[in-house]
Amino acid sequence: MKTLVIGPSWVGDMVMSQSLYITLKRLHPGAELHVMAPAWCCALLERMPEVDRAIVMPLGHGDFKLAERFRLGRQLAAEGYDWAIVQPNSLKSALIPLFAGIKKRTGWKGESRYGLLNDLRRNKTDFPLMVERYVSLAYPREQMKDNHCLPELPWPTLRVDPQNQRQALSELGLTTDRSILSLCPGAEFGPAKRWPEQYYAEVARHQIEQGRQVWIFGSAKDIPVAEAIKHHLPQRLQEHCHILAGRTSLHQAIDLMALSSAVVSNDSGLMHIAAALQRPLVGIYGSTSPRYTPPLAERVAVVHTDIECRPCFKRECPLGHLKCLKELPAKRVITALEKLLGHELISTSAR
Repeated sequence: MKTLVIGPSWVGDMVMSQSLYITLKRLHPGAELHVMAPAWCCALLERMPEVDRAIVMPLGHGDFKLAERFRLGRQLAAEGYDWAIVQPNSLKSALIPLFAGIKKRTGWKGESRYGLLNDLRRNKTDFPLMVERYVSLAYPREQMKDNHCLPELPWPTLRVDPQNQRQALSELGLTTDRSILSLCPGAEFGPAKRWPEQYYAEVARHQIEQGRQVWIFGSAKDIPVAEAIKHHLPQRLQEHCHILAGRTSLHQAIDLMALSSAVVSNDSGLMHIAAALQRPLVGIYGSTSPRYTPPLAERVAVVHTDIECRPCFKRECPLGHLKCLKELPAKRVITALEKLLGHELISTSAR
């Protein structure tokens, strides 16, 4: 059997998608699995051993471009796929499998995709976690009456490339002489997910004083917040804080983050990468909820406020106060870190 998956466009969603790919390979060991996704997600697909081929989606996230989708579908028709699984909920994401002539096309109803998908799932409320919704698509519709019918829910596990890791350390002038706390203070989704930089700086200061170094990850958009975190540190501690935001490829970020003793992150793609690398992780939630997209790993602490208006799932605070983030003090994150890494922190500070 040969399967085409139309994958999601967000990094965090793509990480969680690996749970679907693992399930497909377990159910169909001899099957060939191809995944179509935006170019920025292909670095993740290359770290998933279950994916036999990553296909770059050349269209942007908001592009409809019917003629281009028809052309892509007709090109893929030559692959002779037996099955298509469409992870996004948009109508346009279901067009390419239809144009490719794939007989079985599975996905959630989403934007009323009757006719575009012929193995349509409608009971989304029975699967509150995004990862459950993904994995359930691997099973027959009749079997997936609710999430209690899922036989298993495998967690994502990304491969690390040791050679690329060593090269990245050399190129960026980094060492592992001190254990590493990685910070991920950005959030592509919007400001309602971003914990204040001065709070991140408090966590960084505490950890550096405990004998660690701090690496700050993110995209080029996150350079200002990374610089602000470093600026908030006393001058004597800044040499132990390294800004990697905007300086690494996604491959390098994966391999370097794998060296972390712990990670503190907003609810973002990098948070899910840290979880898939099995790094001890403190996940910070503002407008979103771990009841929908939790980090999938063993050594995880989730922190959030319990104010009345959260979770609102908005990109920007609709009330303009961002209390869900501002009322979450650094001490709570530091305490969560200490609980995760108690013995290691004691031994580090005793050196």
